[in-house]
Amino acid sequence: MGRKIAYWTSTTIASVMLLMSLTYLTGSEQVVSGFAKEGYPQHLRIVLGVAKPAAAIVLLLPGLALLKEWAYAGVTFAWVMACIAAYLSGESAQIWSMPIVLLVILAVSYVTRPPSRRLIQ
Repeated sequence: MGRKIAYWTSTTIASVMLLMSLTYLTGSEQVVSGFAKEGYPQHLRIVLGVAKPAAAIVLLLPGLALLKEWAYAGVTFAWVMACIAAYLSGESAQIWSMPIVLLVILAVSYVTRPPSRRLIQ
């Protein structure tokens, strides 16, 4: 039962954070300037604004084991790069450590997922 609670809690938190990436699509000044400050091109904002929420949906839906593997991998790459970019741009530890915290939560989700949500059962 504890494993199930750990899985759903961590997966829900990670998915909510991924769904918040929908704000990338708004084109608000804060989002645009944030991407520019990190040195990212603006078209990456659009790609991530679609890919991260899609990954959240895949993680929450039953089945789709192969897509889940891709979602976990893609989100891992995105959050590792977010941490590196924030660190290298001189952000405070509070900012660049957030992706690390999210990676730990994602790792808990990955490790505790039930057999029905794994590629190899």
